[in-house]
Amino acid sequence: MYLNLIQLSESLGVSEKVVEGWIRDEGLPHTPDRGRLLFDRAQVAQWAATRGLAAQAGFLAPEASALATQLQIGPLLRAGGIWRDVPVAGLTDLFARIVNALPGATPPVRQLLGQRLRIKGGVTFAPVGGGFALPHPSARITLGRDSGMVALLLLRDPLPPDEVTPDGVPITRLLFFIAPSPRAHLELLGRLSRLLVRGPLRDLLAKGASDGDVLEAIDRIDATASDPAKPEVKS
Repeated sequence: MYLNLIQLSESLGVSEKVVEGWIRDEGLPHTPDRGRLLFDRAQVAQWAATRGLAAQAGFLAPEASALATQLQIGPLLRAGGIWRDVPVAGLTDLFARIVNALPGATPPVRQLLGQRLRIKGGVTFAPVGGGFALPHPSARITLGRDSGMVALLLLRDPLPPDEVTPDGVPITRLLFFIAPSPRAHLELLGRLSRLLVRGPLRDLLAKGASDGDVLEAIDRIDATASDPAKPEVKS
């Protein structure tokens, strides 16, 4: 799906001049078409996420779709686990360790993913604000619909200050995720971004809630997403 300049600027909450500057200076993907500019939704969302605009990238993903409802976060989080008091120095090794338990993937695939995560630039950190970020593999992967995971990592210390954040708040909480396909990656990036921008999950994580409380909140969010007739989950 393509957006025009006005639609994209409104989606990202910036002026058209800012978008034009991103094209000129930051390599924002675009397609010239008979005197106008068009932007592929998936390309722009990925571009935004790699530049610390994960929250804005979330607005580019559909609020709801058949794929989004299939990717329930509760089972993905139970597969990836909740990790507390994580030292920053061992973060890359922990990513690889988490991937080693990736459901629906063969041992060779897990090994390959672990190797990719350890190389320089193998993980993209997408800050959301409020001390949250969404690390994920930089390379797009296709694993199959039965694979994928989300892991909650609560850091012992903040990430180094060279990790740019949209609001200047040091990053101490991560939701590391691996999606089963490039399309699902975009859906999951958008959904997790929206959950961490506002809502009960963000509030619980900020308060240091227990594992049980976090999983219970995720299950309620999943239930609401799968049944639009249910009232929105509020804190």
